[in-house]
Amino acid sequence: MNRDELAHLLTPDALQLLGSIGDLDAKADVVKLVSSLRAEGYHPSLVAAVLSQAKLRRRARKKFGDFTDGLLFTEDGLEQASRLQAAALHAGRFLGAKLERIADLGCGIGAESLAMAAVDLHIDAFEIDEATAALAVFNLGAFDNVEVHHSDVTTVDLAQFDGLFFDPARRELGGSRGERAVRKFDPAEYSPNFDWVIEQARTKPTGIKLGPGHPHEAIPADAEAQWVSIDGDLVECTLWFGAVRRKHVARAATLINSEGRHEITSETSDERQAPLGELGQYIYEPDNAVIRSHLIAQLAELTGTTLIAPAIAYLSSNERITSPWMRGFEVVETMAFDRKKLKAYLRERNIGVLEIKKRGVDITPEALRKELALHGQNSATLIVTRIGDAHRAIIAQPIN
Repeated sequence: MNRDELAHLLTPDALQLLGSIGDLDAKADVVKLVSSLRAEGYHPSLVAAVLSQAKLRRRARKKFGDFTDGLLFTEDGLEQASRLQAAALHAGRFLGAKLERIADLGCGIGAESLAMAAVDLHIDAFEIDEATAALAVFNLGAFDNVEVHHSDVTTVDLAQFDGLFFDPARRELGGSRGERAVRKFDPAEYSPNFDWVIEQARTKPTGIKLGPGHPHEAIPADAEAQWVSIDGDLVECTLWFGAVRRKHVARAATLINSEGRHEITSETSDERQAPLGELGQYIYEPDNAVIRSHLIAQLAELTGTTLIAPAIAYLSSNERITSPWMRGFEVVETMAFDRKKLKAYLRERNIGVLEIKKRGVDITPEALRKELALHGQNSATLIVTRIGDAHRAIIAQPIN
């Protein structure tokens, strides 16, 4: 977002129009809407800025729910912003440690500051991008305990704060108008530099929000690493240092869903191996927070299940188990993975709707579905995986 777009957006006319349009549905006739608004006398740049926000608001509802209507976004700001449930977890760490003044370093559009300000912490929010900082000012305008600064976090005197929260930029926009965010997977490419962030984190209580695929070998031994899943979506890995790190927790998988908050932890960063067993009557797919945190063995112990193969994250049992950590399936049939025989099997059973899952095999579910040419009224789940040296096709039905 450039200055001209920002200037048009932050006007009473634009905000009123945005409120009247609401979320812009993906199927909306945008050309017709643009023509209509321009015929009403709205400036073309104002129309473009408002419609861009309407599209972003539709996408933002998954992260911000009912709060979306009071917020403004940039493309990359929305991509990197925490969901409010995760931001509330972050705020709770600082509140529980009885800290008061927190620096939100790389605040983006202000999601973290919003959650921390809501529990009466005093926040200084820093953002290097001018337009994003301006939107953070707008988004946090209801709070008098937040001050937003347009600043490079590496130039800030951090000694004045009780705690720090970093959200290093892990994306850069590509394309002629910045319409597509490209993820950065190498910590050395983060902004600010990851090594510099770790150095600051060791000076006082600190949280560092990272992508869920952050490599284990890049996690410092003196940090608690917490992988967070919300309603089955793995959203982040956060490192905690000092007073906001929990005693006796090196790794944690945290799941938030409609039933509340669930957690599996380990005192060490060493990965245990889960026991192996035969494929039983039921097969279970663990939540990705458990997989990424390398806590499969702990989940297997908790549920009385076993792995069906080394390094393949499917658990199995002859017992039907209900757990927030696993999605379960009843095994109907297992066979060698042969496309021709599989196609015949599915056709004989009138299966036209097929959910396809795979681990440890080199297939593309979309391409396989096309090959199978499905027709019929029944539904099933196909799990293609490796058991021993063989590729197996498991036909199953969901149980939870």
